Amino acid sequence: MNIHLTTIQTMALAVLVFYLGKFLNNRISFLKENCIPDAVTGGTIFSIITLIGHETGTFVFMFEDSLKDIFMIAFFTTVGFSASLKLLKKAGLPVLMFLISAILLAFLQNVAGVAMAKVLNVNLMIGLATGSLATTGGPGTAGAFGPIIESFNTPGATMVAMATATYALIAGSIIAGPICKRLIEKRKLIENRVTYSEFTGMDEKSTTLTLANVIPTGFQIIIAMGIGSIISNILSSLGLVLPPYIGSMFAASIMRNLADETKMFSIDLDVVSVIGSFTLAMFLSMTLMSFKLWELKELALPLIIMLIGQTVLMGVFAYFITFRLTGKDYDAAVMTGGHCGCGFGTTPKALANMEALTEKYLPSPKAFFVIPIVGGLFIDFFNAAIITFFINLLK
Repeated sequence: MNIHLTTIQTMALAVLVFYLGKFLNNRISFLKENCIPDAVTGGTIFSIITLIGHETGTFVFMFEDSLKDIFMIAFFTTVGFSASLKLLKKAGLPVLMFLISAILLAFLQNVAGVAMAKVLNVNLMIGLATGSLATTGGPGTAGAFGPIIESFNTPGATMVAMATATYALIAGSIIAGPICKRLIEKRKLIENRVTYSEFTGMDEKSTTLTLANVIPTGFQIIIAMGIGSIISNILSSLGLVLPPYIGSMFAASIMRNLADETKMFSIDLDVVSVIGSFTLAMFLSMTLMSFKLWELKELALPLIIMLIGQTVLMGVFAYFITFRLTGKDYDAAVMTGGHCGCGFGTTPKALANMEALTEKYLPSPKAFFVIPIVGGLFIDFFNAAIITFFINLLK
């Protein structure tokens, strides 16, 4: 039986999936203590249900999820509003250090994938398909580079890359909580954290939602998305393969800095944050609930071993390298959780990991500034270059 859901029904189901995750996280101590995001818990449970339907041949869900990309772009647009040059001057070194960490991880992911394929007597290009194009790159990069790898006499590379990206989206959240919990509590990092006022030079204030600030802020986000779509089209016409949200992030960043410098208009960052949290929750729920877990089941044993190897690499690298390179403090621990998301999934997953951590512990404005800049803007460029290097090396 095919269960076809319209766009509105798909959104409604995504909300129910999110609240299923919240319900389970509030009642299962392991999930709560290890900061598993609500969308990940609910989405994973629902994807298991769809797996049962697929395997038994009883039902199949068909989603109209065109709004998923809109929620994704809207979320990254809200992230772009945080890209203030004034803050960048203060966070310049953390951005550089995390970028170095992300580039090093992407390189090692490809080395590990190729090395494991060699040991397991598997096509080296298949090993590369489990590397940074699927882990650091996520589904978008996997979908872009999978067909390129297949063109080098490697059938099935796209399926392997997409399945790896799917696995990484789940595993990246599962490993983040325990790793960061150990770092924060073992090293007693809470006492020495950088406060919001120390980092930004501004006092924290509570969010008050009114028509006077929600409507203008919502319109600003929509305008940035519109301008961003034009920017993305221009970049695509130049032959660049970039995530669809890049243009909107650039547009929002330009608007933020114009507001800072000219004072011609203002941007309510509190409202931006609230809208960002909403769109992130919707995007993740809609993405995770549509996972096709049977694609993981169909992977051969050597590929499953490579996935486990990549998971171990991500966890060890985050704990011993990312944490140290980014400062060995509370913000570094939160960024470590973020790296488990964007180094093994996508930038929205990184933000979801960090939101779960900061909800349990304390805010980390530095982490929420650094991770989107590196994960949303810089790492895609470097990762594409690294992938291209390995493809040319192995072809």
